Amino acid sequence: MAKARKRSRFLATLLAVLLLGGALTAAFWPKPVLVDTGTVSRGPMMVTIDEEGRTRVAESYIVSTPVAGRLQRVEVEPGAPVVRGVTVVATMLPTNPAALDFRTREQALAAVQAAEASLRVARADLNAALANRDLAETELARARQLNAAQIESEAAFERVRQSARIAAANVETAEAAISLREADLANARAQLIGFEDRGAVATPGTDNSEVIPLYAPADGRILRIIQQSETTLPAGAPVMEIGDVEGALEVVVELISTDAVQVAIGDRVIIEDWGGNANLQGEVRRIDPFAITKYSALGVEEQRVPVTVALIGPADARRALGHGFRVGARIVIWQDENALRVPSSALFRSGQSWAVFVVKDGVAELRQIDIGRNNGIMAELRSGLNADEAVVLYPSTAIADGTRVAPRVVN
Repeated sequence: MAKARKRSRFLATLLAVLLLGGALTAAFWPKPVLVDTGTVSRGPMMVTIDEEGRTRVAESYIVSTPVAGRLQRVEVEPGAPVVRGVTVVATMLPTNPAALDFRTREQALAAVQAAEASLRVARADLNAALANRDLAETELARARQLNAAQIESEAAFERVRQSARIAAANVETAEAAISLREADLANARAQLIGFEDRGAVATPGTDNSEVIPLYAPADGRILRIIQQSETTLPAGAPVMEIGDVEGALEVVVELISTDAVQVAIGDRVIIEDWGGNANLQGEVRRIDPFAITKYSALGVEEQRVPVTVALIGPADARRALGHGFRVGARIVIWQDENALRVPSSALFRSGQSWAVFVVKDGVAELRQIDIGRNNGIMAELRSGLNADEAVVLYPSTAIADGTRVAPRVVN
């Protein structure tokens, strides 16, 4: 009995030790590292340069004042349609003269008096020239009779006829002098016209034949009114801007110079974030050869290159867009419809090469690979992996070659 009891106690102790050892082994046995996994796949891939842009009318026209004058209040509104050479978009009146001070007015009065005196002298000269012409014509008639009767010589007759011609020329000279003096008098009187002389100048609200109409220089719509209130403007002052929003709208994107050198004329452009339901399509039409120095929001100096993108496709799809709107532009610089792709989040540097951890039979295997284009989401795979292989995403320092891993289950 004692022997049987001793054997039973031994077996119970052994069983307890085995159970305890198994529990400790299970508790301290290394568990696989939970990881996120992705798959190497084939499919379409593109690399784009993303930047904000703004719309603008390809050919906008600034309506400006042709001469100095008083602009009447502009009655048209932005968005109104206009027809080239037909629609009157604004009107002008001649500039009112400035008010005269006392000294200037006295000088102008003296000039008028001098012009009137010169006119009287010219008229007196005309009377004297008329009297000399009449006398010369009478002498010429008498000399002609005497010459016909051969009483007076031919030489004497020629001298009389010459004197008659000179007298007639003097009359014409005197008449021309009167016209000149009358013009001088009108000019002197015009110097007396001041701003307060309402009867001699155009006044607002009155019908005046000297109104200058400003016609639309192109078909389209009024984009903005630069000067709407009635005011006096010099020649060449801008009044409004006109352009064809429906048919000549384009996008200007300012790229960093290092990105601009990768863009070529004819590259496809995807216009997004413009407010519409669908993306718009565009095409690079011009890359400016001159970079502009600008500063970022952080104060970093950047060299920006303006790139012009022409919108293609039906105009109805972008009817809501106008001049100066903000849009998002994605310029496609590379595209492949059947590229072998690996998630960019799986890549890390291993020495001088790129590498990934391939999940194979629950074990992470370090694999060096060769990649091409990378758009930040997917990378073009040239060699090192095959399609449908699983790779570890966002590999941490807890993973090394040969580490047991398990996919993380997302509830």
